[in-house]
Amino acid sequence: MQAGKHNGYQEHVASYYAATRNDSQQWPELEGEYKADVCIIGGGFTGLNTAINLADAGYKVALLEANRIGWGASGRNGGQLIRGIGHDTSQFARWIGEQGVRELDLMGLEAVQLVRERVERFNIDCDLTWGYCDLATRQRHLASFEEDLAHLASLGYEHELKLVPREDIHSVVGSDRYIGGLIDMGSGHLHPLNLALGEARAAASLGVSLFEHSRVTHIDYGKQVEVTTAHGRVTADYLVIGCNAYLNDLNPDLGGKVLPAGSYILATEVLDRRLRQRLLPQNMAVCDQNVALDYYRLSADGRLLFGGACNYSGRDPKDIKAFMLPKLLRVFPELAETSIEFQWGGMIGIGANRLPQIGRLKEHPNVLYAQAYSGHGLNATHMAGKLVAEAIRGESRGFDLFASVPHITFPGGPALRSPLLALGMLWHRMKDIF
Repeated sequence: MQAGKHNGYQEHVASYYAATRNDSQQWPELEGEYKADVCIIGGGFTGLNTAINLADAGYKVALLEANRIGWGASGRNGGQLIRGIGHDTSQFARWIGEQGVRELDLMGLEAVQLVRERVERFNIDCDLTWGYCDLATRQRHLASFEEDLAHLASLGYEHELKLVPREDIHSVVGSDRYIGGLIDMGSGHLHPLNLALGEARAAASLGVSLFEHSRVTHIDYGKQVEVTTAHGRVTADYLVIGCNAYLNDLNPDLGGKVLPAGSYILATEVLDRRLRQRLLPQNMAVCDQNVALDYYRLSADGRLLFGGACNYSGRDPKDIKAFMLPKLLRVFPELAETSIEFQWGGMIGIGANRLPQIGRLKEHPNVLYAQAYSGHGLNATHMAGKLVAEAIRGESRGFDLFASVPHITFPGGPALRSPLLALGMLWHRMKDIF
């Protein structure tokens, strides 16, 4: 479905989340001159949480969003709050050492706790529900679950973990597609747009100036940064860029390191209670381990939200329902006659090594950024906001760990970047088949 327009700017995409948001607050457009300690570009979880952390420390913050707060991936994603902050973090030991890798892994656990604390502190109504299960379709997935258990134990993970054998998998999900699972009661699911809108109100309550419909058209870098929009300009000592997959050409160097990849979600009609109990008996969020993964959960009002089909081609399907419904029916064929009431998609930011990119511009150290969460954005953005704020304040151990890992620029420029990665990902998807 297409997003609506407002004076040339886009409203929230017509998703289940937009239809059930509990906050209709609109923030003004930037007009005229504004001075701040820190200017943040991007009204998603990265920008909002950086702003909250800085405002807590007494900084004057201006946040600019091109469309609406939570317009991008922060307000469209699957709502799965899952531990972890990168993929195979051991590969980064050559740059940050084994202790650095351990710290990354611990931050991946802390990131979920940050969301929990944010919801509790500001009493944000976002349907936060605990319980998540990784699902196996191959024997190698089960072996990786055993490794995950041992690794999480070595990190002192405090939440309940449980391996689910094949004979018990229907206690988690009513499908014959899976051969086992790993339950994690320290991960869960929520309504992401309501979380973002709640965090916007929280930021405003701390003194952050929020501006919507304020697309940045130009950045002048220097000792002080000048950020220009259609009708205003912010001058600040620091700039934070938190646009992720929607950076476009605002900063070509950063844009070349993140690939926008499409992900899509269907929301059914409200399901009968008995049917819901059969599909997801414990009301957990679940996700399989395939490259072209499926992820799904129940909404608070009893719909199945089914997502996946990460699309690296750079082109959205013409009909999201037609594209996604066969995937849903492979898992739950009994839903063939169930109505699909919402269908939507959006872009997530993928980096070549799947580690979030958190750092500062080499030529302009007063410009910091965070992007490329590679599907773990709901929790990783909250950690990124904490680390970027700490770096501005001068406390930067975690920030420096992330910044020490190099990130390649995708080859081929914007025109060839997506097709080249799509070809590479085809190889990985073939391994899921054979």
